[in-house]
Amino acid sequence: MPLLMIDLDNTLVDRDAAFRAAASAFLAEHRLPEGDLGWLLKVDASGLTPRREVATALSERYGGIDAQDFLDRGAADRITLPDPVREALVAAVDGGWSCVIVTNGRTVQQEAKIRNVGLDRLVNGWVISEAVGRRKPEPEIFHAAAALAGVPLAGSWMIGDSTPADILGALRVGAWSVWVSGGRAWAETGYRPTATAPDAPSAIRHAIST
Repeated sequence: MPLLMIDLDNTLVDRDAAFRAAASAFLAEHRLPEGDLGWLLKVDASGLTPRREVATALSERYGGIDAQDFLDRGAADRITLPDPVREALVAAVDGGWSCVIVTNGRTVQQEAKIRNVGLDRLVNGWVISEAVGRRKPEPEIFHAAAALAGVPLAGSWMIGDSTPADILGALRVGAWSVWVSGGRAWAETGYRPTATAPDAPSAIRHAIST
């Protein structure tokens, strides 16, 4: 079976929207200023800031408030899976593709997102950076995805919204790629994706049609 590797956050699911909702609820629960939402989103940086650093920033700003549950499960509990994404994944699996989620992040968070929205019942498996000790764009995490699926990386596709993590990572292991632009313009000059799509369903359909 051909291998289709897909990013999780802001590709299959809208992680930023879920985190914004969780952050608003966290501030309200602890009666903290609503105006701190912008600061918290900036600290989070779309999930790119290590959670340990976010926890430290929260502790320094708010003293003894326990933010661990918010960081572990807040966004995960608010993640939803759009029907078009679900339908595209079903079409890929029905078409004979082996679908593996390849995501950076902490295992507890990412697995909670995957299970909460039912992705565990739609894909063949997942590889999380904390669990394998390697992060995209390091080649080892893509090799781990291929090993999990039991198929070679040759002829595989990687779909994701991150220019360096997903597209450069795919290039380094010889995989084709679809960049999920979300309306953004491609800015890198040293490399390019195989294709560009506005959203994950379009990206999946492009990959499985080739």
